[in-house]
Amino acid sequence: MANVFPRWVNTIPIKVIVALVLIVTTVTVGITYYATPKYTRVGYAPTQPVAFSHALHAGQLELDCRYCHTFVDRSEHSNVPASNVCMTCHSMVKKDSATLAPVRESYESGEPIPWVRVHKTPDYVYFNHSVHVNRGISCVECHGRVDQMEVVEHAKSFSMSFCLDCHRNPEDSIRPVEEVYNLDWERPTGPEAQAEFEGFVHDWKVNPPQSCSGCHR
Repeated sequence: MANVFPRWVNTIPIKVIVALVLIVTTVTVGITYYATPKYTRVGYAPTQPVAFSHALHAGQLELDCRYCHTFVDRSEHSNVPASNVCMTCHSMVKKDSATLAPVRESYESGEPIPWVRVHKTPDYVYFNHSVHVNRGISCVECHGRVDQMEVVEHAKSFSMSFCLDCHRNPEDSIRPVEEVYNLDWERPTGPEAQAEFEGFVHDWKVNPPQSCSGCHR
């Protein structure tokens, strides 16, 4: 009896399997490479309900980060300031500005301003702000030059490799504690400076965890 199907039909299962393997591999590699914070978060700069310039406040006026983010050196989380913090200045400065109307309304009503969150670690990641800033890790290392940003953007990737690079070589990111909130501090170079930074790591007993349980608790 003659064959109903031509011989090339016999190769279809192999071709289908090869195609599936290629598709799955391509999708996996694409997701692994592109579905990371480097591509999904870096550059994210949402429009906020009130135009707040960090370049003006933290840069030109040189307000200390802790004036607004009061718990950054005492808590796991860096708080967003309530409207009463804004009004300590703006009850006198630009007190009738239309731009600041939402701030005044928030202050009078007690309803918080609906700021759009820019930086957020995943729920499965443990991160403590106070531990870092109290051991010489500046805001710049994770948030970039916020003091130069008109609109705050997500400047660093916050990927696991980003964190591990710092944990493996803390001497490359650490600085004198008194310079943590000085965002335009320039890191000195040379063997003497490097020895000083390594001394900070040793003297302050800085030993960042590199195991999974250190950050995934």
